[in-house]
Amino acid sequence: MCAAALLAPLAARAMPSAVPILAYHRFAPTAVDSMTVRLELLDAQLSVLERLACRIVPLADWVAWRQGRLATLPERAVVLTADDGHRSQFEQLAPRLRERGWPVSLFVYPSAISNAGYAMTWAQLTELAGQEGVAVQSHTLWHPNLLRERRSQTPEAFQRFALTQLRQSREVLQRRLARPVEHLAWPFGLSDTGLQALAAEVGYTAAVSLGNRSATAADSLFDLPRHLIVDSISARQLESRLLAAFGTGAAS
Repeated sequence: MCAAALLAPLAARAMPSAVPILAYHRFAPTAVDSMTVRLELLDAQLSVLERLACRIVPLADWVAWRQGRLATLPERAVVLTADDGHRSQFEQLAPRLRERGWPVSLFVYPSAISNAGYAMTWAQLTELAGQEGVAVQSHTLWHPNLLRERRSQTPEAFQRFALTQLRQSREVLQRRLARPVEHLAWPFGLSDTGLQALAAEVGYTAAVSLGNRSATAADSLFDLPRHLIVDSISARQLESRLLAAFGTGAAS
């Protein structure tokens, strides 16, 4: 299938609702920065998902539905993701999701693993990758701002750079974890149609961005919006966003 066909939004099919894809990063007892979600708040947000009877589905199921390989999605479907490979995902997030039997996609950039002080080790990431429901996916090789790099490099140099970021990340993860890597998270949520086509050519089947809205059948498979969940998003605000996606309330 050509890249243009992959990028074209599919015709809408019957679907219970828009699907919120939540994007987390790191967790701690206190919010040391805006991207760190306090553990107390994380627990409250997970309780909201339970109370609203959300059905946590793998990102792969949403992609399969869009590709026509899955007939339907459950009512109140929600997808959970976490970026950057922070060790608190191993220590705090994964155990909470495992208790509930909820799947998650972890988007990591391999250059940080076992290198950056904040990141998981390869042993920890391998352990998670072997657990049911955990999908370890690509966040490029070292998390560059690809749009800024495009502006600062010649077209030929940028093509080589982008291919390295997209291809080598996937290759390293597949080799180290012995698991397929089919999905990509754009660093900072930033991409353009050229990068999206390149991701399809390299072998990805979908890519997520940001945007703070729920994903629908009208969205490109290579620019799927996610709700960025930071410490300023209260449990009540998350509930409001979820209800709006399910067609039973207004977003805040």
